[in-house]
Amino acid sequence: MSQSSSTSSHQPNYAPTMTLAMAQQRAKFIGDIRQFFASRQVLEVQTPLLSQAGNTDTFLQSVAAHVTYQDRPRTYYLHTSPEFAMKRLLASWQVPIYQICPVFRDNEIGVRHNIEFTMLEWYQPNYSLDDMAGELNELLTALYGHPMVMSHYRYVDAFMDFVGIHPLTASLSALQAVAEDRGLIGFDFNDADDSEANRRQSWLDLLFSHAVEPNLGHDLPTLIIEYPPATAALAKTALDKEGNKIAKRFELYINGIEIANAYDELADGPALRARFEQDNQLRHRHGLPKMPIDEHLVAASDDLIPCSGIAVGVDRLLMVIKGAKTLEEVIAFPSGQA
Repeated sequence: MSQSSSTSSHQPNYAPTMTLAMAQQRAKFIGDIRQFFASRQVLEVQTPLLSQAGNTDTFLQSVAAHVTYQDRPRTYYLHTSPEFAMKRLLASWQVPIYQICPVFRDNEIGVRHNIEFTMLEWYQPNYSLDDMAGELNELLTALYGHPMVMSHYRYVDAFMDFVGIHPLTASLSALQAVAEDRGLIGFDFNDADDSEANRRQSWLDLLFSHAVEPNLGHDLPTLIIEYPPATAALAKTALDKEGNKIAKRFELYINGIEIANAYDELADGPALRARFEQDNQLRHRHGLPKMPIDEHLVAASDDLIPCSGIAVGVDRLLMVIKGAKTLEEVIAFPSGQA
């Protein structure tokens, strides 16, 4: 029986969607995360929720906040992740750091989504992606309370197993045909003004989310590795064993739900700026506002030591560990009741 099933339908309209019992489990869960990092001498940090810069990613919409700064109206943005500010700390201090904080993504509401949610993010200097995967496995073991094993699954292999087509070499027309064959109609990613790489990735994202993701992580927590280069975001790129360019990142799936996202972090200010500018061009083509680039992060990136970083959705991880069906069961007040 799910945690919220005992909640009476006659609860007053001010009542939380999370039970007291779940609130107690959540408090212990977050305490266990802090203990895990304290035992490894990883420094807990706190960075601003508000920033003058926004996330340029086309598919992550920032929540704008109108503030008065030195008697002048300004637009700030609630962060979609603490990544930018934490990398500035990492470039300055060069020690392992972590943070548990609220983050905000506009227009994200659903069984597994909320405009405001809780994120765990940490960075380890001189860690490879394999090192980060190992530490993530140790964290899962601590939180589940028994030894955990994670499977590793290449993006290419997962795509071919569940979609039946090679994601890095298939033509645009082939990707569209497969999507239509699976009933994914009403989508058009073939804007002639968009780059071929962006159009390809839009079809890949659609097919992956509908045909691959629901099948992942049911037997074992599953790391999807070696993503297409268009998904690199702030990660490095490399060549896979077949010579295809891939992004050096992984994502963790449990019970078909995306839980975590890790990068081998890009430490190259000019390359990072070029990616942000490309993002803003794509936002413009989609009718979205141009976002101010975080110049502090661009400057810090050239001083960033080799490192890997990972973001974990705390609410989603608690949800899968406790067997809850919706985020409403593990947070007190969803955005619609906040």
